[in-house]
Amino acid sequence: MAYKLVIFDLDGTLINTIGDLGAAVNHSMRKAGFPTHSESEYKLMVGHGIRNLVTRALPEQAKAQAQASGCLEELIDERLAEFKAYYTSHIDVLSRPYDGVHDILRALAKKGIHLAVASNKFHAGTEILIQRFFPDIPFCAVLGNKEGLPLKPDPAVVALCMDSCGVHDSGQVAFVGDSATDIKTAKAAGVASIGVSWGFRGEDELNQAGADHIAREADELLTLLLN
Repeated sequence: MAYKLVIFDLDGTLINTIGDLGAAVNHSMRKAGFPTHSESEYKLMVGHGIRNLVTRALPEQAKAQAQASGCLEELIDERLAEFKAYYTSHIDVLSRPYDGVHDILRALAKKGIHLAVASNKFHAGTEILIQRFFPDIPFCAVLGNKEGLPLKPDPAVVALCMDSCGVHDSGQVAFVGDSATDIKTAKAAGVASIGVSWGFRGEDELNQAGADHIAREADELLTLLLN
């Protein structure tokens, strides 16, 4: 059955955002006198929302001490606020769409296929990046993490995209992402799962998660989605 709706993850799938994410977390860590991390380390930390990202970046000793004194959540809140302030004002300094992604979106839209974005990035940041890099693409839903909407791999975001786009047959929906979280989301929602190996996690993780298909370059992804 041909796809009528394709839902895309954002970070690591449509846009390479790791440079700006890493810079923002490192800024937050430096402000507290904590060690920073490399981009390769951040690739393994992202994908579960910004609160989890900041929590993972904190030194274990600092978290243990804060936990012992009953102020761990306060510590996370402070570092998260610093991250978000910096990231919001530097969100597109280094971030760029992956090669060929814009062409894929244009080709799918031209075919009349509905397009949506489902990200664990905070909702305002998701909207900013889509408007910045894909202003000409007619997405029928752009959803980031917000109150009342659970993070992926909970399938609620897929159901919401389907409702917003007017597609109600899960057999006509594909979810495209770069991580096991995305593949698990697709499986939980009962839609086709397509992994892209150019993102933050790589092909091994996608295979282990049981992706229905894996695309290694943009042309291959477009062929999978159209055929």
